[in-house]
Amino acid sequence: MTIVTDAAGQTPDCAQDLAIVLDPARYADGTVLDLAGPLADGAVVLDVIVPARAPWSAVVTKGDVVTIVDVGGNQSGDCLLYNAHDTGERYSVPDTITWDGNVYVRTGTILRSNDGNPLATVIANEIDRQDTIGGACGKESNTLRYGYHTASEHGCRENFLGEASKYGMGARDIVSNLNWFMNVPIEADGALGIVDGISAPGKRVAFRAEMDVLVLISNCPQMNNPCNGFNPTPLRVIVTAGV
Repeated sequence: MTIVTDAAGQTPDCAQDLAIVLDPARYADGTVLDLAGPLADGAVVLDVIVPARAPWSAVVTKGDVVTIVDVGGNQSGDCLLYNAHDTGERYSVPDTITWDGNVYVRTGTILRSNDGNPLATVIANEIDRQDTIGGACGKESNTLRYGYHTASEHGCRENFLGEASKYGMGARDIVSNLNWFMNVPIEADGALGIVDGISAPGKRVAFRAEMDVLVLISNCPQMNNPCNGFNPTPLRVIVTAGV
């Protein structure tokens, strides 16, 4: 049996066979996979690999830090945050942008809820900017943008719906989201697009929970635009205890 570890000798958990999920031969030629490690000190509470195209969720305790690793590079990790004790309070794009005065998410950005409360704070970020305006792909938007031949392809919306159902939530609870590692530049005239990524294998972002939060992640399955470099790869999620 092959044991897969990071540079520190840590082996993440995985719902599938980890050695298979992290086999570069499963991905495009030349794919490099870098597990990196946490961006925060503290005991590791949770350490998982989210396979390509798969969803993941967990409740993160106030003060704990979530590090998300772009294992294969330029892989969009769509993300939603909820108050773990009242999911009617959830991540709000307009509140986050308005309070921060910036459409990009960077180190220091406070991720706010629809009540204006801090859900989490980005404490470290290894790429220039993170996106929160590009939204999530889904079957309906895929068919509208790319044609009805894509109707069988599930998207992040379907991943979110599957994870949300575990917590008693449904379609009305899926709101506009964060897109970790997705590159959505905004031009001076307000035009935007989803273009080639600015991340790389092993790049990371980390946020600290400012309340107990339910975190939903969709490791984006999109293959019709460059948000994943047309090569979906795994993400690693590491939760470390607050210090």
